Amino acid sequence: MFLLVFVHGYNLEINYLQPWTLPHESLRFTTFTVYFLANGLFRFRIPMLFIISGLLFAQHDYRPYGERTRKRLRTLLLPYLIWSAIGLLLTWLFELIPFTRDIIAGSKIVQIDAQRKLLHDYHWYEMLFRWLVIPVPYQLWFIRVLLIYNIAYPAIRWCVLHRLGRWIFFGLAFLMWLSTAGFVFFEGEGLLFFSIGVWMNKTKFNIDKPASWMNPKILGLVFLVLAALKTWLAFNGEAFLGNGIYPVLALMHKMVIFSGLITAWFGFNSFVTWFMKKAWFVWLSAFAFMIYAFHAPLVAYATRGVFMAVNQLPYYRFATYILLPLSIIALAIGFGALLRRFLPKVYGIMTGGRGFCYYKK
Repeated sequence: MFLLVFVHGYNLEINYLQPWTLPHESLRFTTFTVYFLANGLFRFRIPMLFIISGLLFAQHDYRPYGERTRKRLRTLLLPYLIWSAIGLLLTWLFELIPFTRDIIAGSKIVQIDAQRKLLHDYHWYEMLFRWLVIPVPYQLWFIRVLLIYNIAYPAIRWCVLHRLGRWIFFGLAFLMWLSTAGFVFFEGEGLLFFSIGVWMNKTKFNIDKPASWMNPKILGLVFLVLAALKTWLAFNGEAFLGNGIYPVLALMHKMVIFSGLITAWFGFNSFVTWFMKKAWFVWLSAFAFMIYAFHAPLVAYATRGVFMAVNQLPYYRFATYILLPLSIIALAIGFGALLRRFLPKVYGIMTGGRGFCYYKK
C-alpha cells in the first residue's frame, strides 16, 4: 500500500500510466527515476496482493460458502460503496471552488467526453454508474474485482483442482494477463494471480522456500535490469522500433512483474521479519487499508495543485514525487488513527473491520 501511493503519484506529462506508456519527454534524472519506479520496480504489488487474497481465501474452505460471501459483502462491498461515495462528494465539492475546479478538469479523472470534464456536467445515471462501477477513487477497482472472484470462488476452485479444467483455465487466464485484457468485473491480472493463490493453497505449495529455478538473487538482478531497460526503451525505443515499441514494452512489463514478484516474495523474508519485530511498524501496518482507500484521487489532485504553485522551482517534479506521497500517507495514517480512537465503529465500517488486531485503547 505504501508503494501504491508512489505508483499513483506518477507525474510525468503524459500521466495516464499503462505498461506501454511512452512519456514523450527527454530522458533526465527525474523522468527516468519516476518511470523506473512507478512503471517498473513497484508494479509487482497488485499480482502479489491477488495471490495473497486467493491463498488466504482458500484456507477457509471449512467455513460455509454463504457465510464467507456475506462476510465479504461487509468487508469489501460496504467499504467500496462508502469510499466511492466519499470520492464523488469531495470531487463535487472541489468543483465549487475555481482553483480546485481547474485542477479537477485538468486531471481528466472524471472527464466523460470532450466537453464534459466535471461531475457537475454528469447526468444522474452517470453519477450512479460512477458510484457503483467506475469509482472516482480509481484504486477501488481492486476491491470490485476481488469481490467478484470471491463470489465466483467455487467455480475458480473447480477449475484449479480438475486437471483438464486447470490447463484450459490457466491457459486462458495467462493469455488475458499477457494481453492486459480487462472487462470491468474481471481482468487478466486479478484472475490469474488470485487463481494461482488458490492453487498454491490446494497443492501445499511451499510459500517459504523457492524452487531452484526461482532463485531470488538471480531474478532480483533480472528484475532491476529489465526495469531499467524498459524505462530506457520507453523514452528512446520508438525511434528504433516505431509502433512495435508498444508490444515490446507490454511484454517487458510482464517480465518485470514476474521477476519482481519472485524477488519480493522469496527474497525479502528477512527484511519483513525485521520490520515485523518493530512495534512502530506493526502499529503503522494496521492502517494499510486506510492508506489504500484514502490516497486517490487526492494524490492526483494534489500533484496538479502543487505543480501550479511551484513549477518555477528546480527539480519540483522530483521533489513532488517523493514528498507528496509521503505527506498523503502520513495524512491517511493520522486520519485513520484519530477515527479509530474516537469513532471506532465508524472506522470499522469504513475499513471492513481491518486495523484492530494490534490496537489497544
